[in-house]
Amino acid sequence: MKRTGKITKINGNMVTAEFESFVIQNEVAYVISGSERLKSEVIRVRAKSAQMQVFESTTGLRVGQEVEFSDSLLSVELGPGLLGQIFDGLENPLPNLAKEYGFFLKRGAYLEALAQDSLWEFTPLAKQEDNVRPGEKIGFVQEKIFKHYIMVPFGFPSHLKVKNIVKAGKYDLRQVIAQLVDADGKTYECFLKQSWPVKIPIKAYAEKIKPQEPLITKMRVIDSLFPVARGGTYCIPGPFGAGKTVLQQLTSRHAEVDVVIIAACGERAGEVVETLKTFPEIKDARANRPLIERTIIICNTSSMPVAARESSVYTAVTMAEYYRQMGLNVLLLADSTSRWAQAMREMSGRLEEIPGEEAFPAYLESRIASFYERAGVVRLYDGSVGSITIGGTISPAGGNFEEPVTQATLKVVGAFHGLSRERSDARRYPAIDPLISWSKYPSFINADIVARGHEILRKSNEVAQMMKVIGEEGTSLTDYVDYLKGEFFDSVYLQQNAFDAVDEATSKERQKYVFDFIYRLLKDKFSFATKEEALHFFQSLRQLFRGWNSAEFEGEEFKRIEKEIQSAIREKIISE
Repeated sequence: MKRTGKITKINGNMVTAEFESFVIQNEVAYVISGSERLKSEVIRVRAKSAQMQVFESTTGLRVGQEVEFSDSLLSVELGPGLLGQIFDGLENPLPNLAKEYGFFLKRGAYLEALAQDSLWEFTPLAKQEDNVRPGEKIGFVQEKIFKHYIMVPFGFPSHLKVKNIVKAGKYDLRQVIAQLVDADGKTYECFLKQSWPVKIPIKAYAEKIKPQEPLITKMRVIDSLFPVARGGTYCIPGPFGAGKTVLQQLTSRHAEVDVVIIAACGERAGEVVETLKTFPEIKDARANRPLIERTIIICNTSSMPVAARESSVYTAVTMAEYYRQMGLNVLLLADSTSRWAQAMREMSGRLEEIPGEEAFPAYLESRIASFYERAGVVRLYDGSVGSITIGGTISPAGGNFEEPVTQATLKVVGAFHGLSRERSDARRYPAIDPLISWSKYPSFINADIVARGHEILRKSNEVAQMMKVIGEEGTSLTDYVDYLKGEFFDSVYLQQNAFDAVDEATSKERQKYVFDFIYRLLKDKFSFATKEEALHFFQSLRQLFRGWNSAEFEGEEFKRIEKEIQSAIREKIISE
């Protein structure tokens, strides 16, 4: 039965409609305006009145127009063909939209997320009479470099038996590949694709495991000092222009994960365009193929309707859960969660809810927590392990980390990589401030050595602050050497040159080797007659180290520079 309603109120992107029968919370509804059908989501129901957030511009809508309720929750289509695609927050393929309607996208235009007629070479894994449950693999197709497992749809009943399954061959997304029956004899059909509501986590696994194994990002300051666990969570807050987007792009290129999903949630169009242009050209070092082949981009710029920002975050995490169910390691990068929170604030204001701090809704913390809680490591029914690691950037106004979005995020994430305006202005990239950042996850480098690194940086900063007051001449030689050691460590290890093919990504083995080398150097006592001599020594050492960072690990050049460094150190070291 078709269920409809009539618009009674329009407030920006929020439309209120009266209905006669019934309405479901989070149900998709379509506002009918002439030939246009504008997609919306029911966010609150009161008696016979439904309030909906419209994912399009509401210009031209008027009271009395019809609203059609779809009887389905806001969902995404999951199946082969997602990798390498660029979608908007509602899973519309943007390249196809541009091809169909031109670059000025038509309001109310929606396309199929996946090419329904594409043929995929299906190989069955399940057999007739096999007992299966939601999330279990019944076959696979080859998608790019991965085996894309076709699973029993997550919303099916718990105990099913395979009635029949097709033979190996080519099938499109519309063809039935298997029929399953439950205990009552009811038949369920399986396709290469399935649909799932974005706001409900996929829980078709045996157990959730505590994240413990480090995720290697090949960014030295992250891996060595502020590590992220595979299946863990982290945030990157920082002022505008401090390098959040660049840091995320470098992480997505080099992190040791299988699939990368980028949710450009409300970012400026220029930054999103840069991502869209560079990713197809970047070679994936692991497979020697374009990086875009194992990447999905959810693109929702700041110029798009505000309500779509929320859907883009949930669409991205649902896709991440889908690939995790195949036993893959997924990295989800949300840029930026501040824009998502601002969208929540705007809709909360339109709903006339009691505001919390800085007018954000009172449920801000729980929404942010529920998003990051969808990260984790899971053991699947077949014993394989999959993971989702979530990294979110935050753009606090004026770089103020005390604002509500940053504080709410810090309560739930496992690592905090705070970007500093001072470091960014000084061209110290990545601009992660080692004095305020932290991580709850263990590093692959010995904890005592890491603690010594932190100690050197803190001591160096204390001397630097003291020198600002009393000047360099009022500082003792011992303190000045401590200051130089910290600056040296920062310059040669914490900073990386993203334009250098070798230095932009440092392997785990190289990080261990170099960190241990620097640790021994920082622990040594040196013999200097004057501060000028000490300064000259560390400056020349810094130049040698920068050349060392650009040399291939364990190559001839690497070994030659290492000998030069050791020779320079021996001249100034005090023998115990």
